[in-house]
Amino acid sequence: MALLVCGALFFGLHPPVPLEAAKAPEFNPVFYTLDLLVPIITFGQEGAFAPRGSAQWLVYGLTAAGWVLATTVTAGVSRAISRQ
Repeated sequence: MALLVCGALFFGLHPPVPLEAAKAPEFNPVFYTLDLLVPIITFGQEGAFAPRGSAQWLVYGLTAAGWVLATTVTAGVSRAISRQ
């Protein structure tokens, strides 16, 4: 939740530029951050916008954190299932 709030606040203040302005959906900082954090589900925000500068490093960090969180949850669920 902390990563979601931090990402949404940052991208709310510094929105990335759309790749194709005519085709891009309306920017939503919360769903953009969720799109970065949840590696399995896509909300169509990540592919439509291109961060620049320091925002690009935050995107890398949020994406890596999302994969770590997804891997951790998957390992926890599989371990809980194997115990039963």
